[in-house]
Amino acid sequence: MTATLVVSGLSKAFGGVQAVDNVSFSAAPGQLLALIGPNGAGKTTCFNMLNGQLRPDAGSVTLEGRSLVGMTPREIWRLGVGRTFQITSTFASMTVLENVQTALLSLHRRALSLRQLVRDLYVDEAMALLARVGMADQAQRPCSILAYGDLKRVDLAIALGNQPRLLLMDEPTAGMAPRERIELMALTAEIVQERNISVLFTEHDMDVVFAHADRLIVLNRGQLIAEGKPDDVRNDAQVQEIYLGAGTTFAG
Repeated sequence: MTATLVVSGLSKAFGGVQAVDNVSFSAAPGQLLALIGPNGAGKTTCFNMLNGQLRPDAGSVTLEGRSLVGMTPREIWRLGVGRTFQITSTFASMTVLENVQTALLSLHRRALSLRQLVRDLYVDEAMALLARVGMADQAQRPCSILAYGDLKRVDLAIALGNQPRLLLMDEPTAGMAPRERIELMALTAEIVQERNISVLFTEHDMDVVFAHADRLIVLNRGQLIAEGKPDDVRNDAQVQEIYLGAGTTFAG
C-alpha cells in the first residue's frame, strides 16, 4: 500500500538545540499513527514542519509523492491536510453550523459580498459533517456555550471540511473527561476507515494511544527511538528504560 505521508531525514535546530534530528516515518491510508514522547521530545516541532508552520533545516515531507517543504499552511491545507489543535480554534460568537460553513467557504474559495451571508451557503454539506460527528442537534448553538468535549467534535468537523487525505491531530483529547476521550477517538477511528484517510496524532493519555493507534512512533530528545505496533513499542527495551525505568510514564 502506498503511503499517504512520507517523512525522511527531517531535522530542525533552534540555536544549539536539535529539536528534531533525522526523523523518518510514513503514514498509510486508513491508519492512526500516534507520535508520543516526553515534553521537549520534538513532537510539536515535527508537527509544525509537516503543516508548513516551520521550514525544516534538512529532510523531506511528501504527501502522496508531492513535496510539502516550502509551502504555506494554507497551501498544504488545500492539498488535503487537515489539522486540529490542542486548544480548540472555533469562532466563539458564531454558531456551530456557521463555523463549519466557514471552513467550506475556504475550501470552495468563496468570498462573501455584503449581500451574502454565510448562513445561506453549504448548509447541507455542513450539516452532513456535523451529523457525522454527532453535533447536528446543536448546529444553531453558539460555540461560546458548548461543553469542551463538544467543541472538540466541532473542531473535527471543521478539519474534515477540506476532505483531507491526511489529518494531523495535536492532543485531540486534551481537557476532556475519560469517557469523552474514548468516544472521540472511537469516532475518529470510524471516520478514518470510512474515508480511508491517514491520521497522525500526539496524545498524553496512553490508554487512548494503546487502545486506538494502529502504529506508534516514539521521540526522545528529537530522535526516533522506537516505531511499530502498540505491543511492540510497549515491550521495547529502550522505551521501557527511558520512560519506565526512571519511574516515569509515557507522556504526550
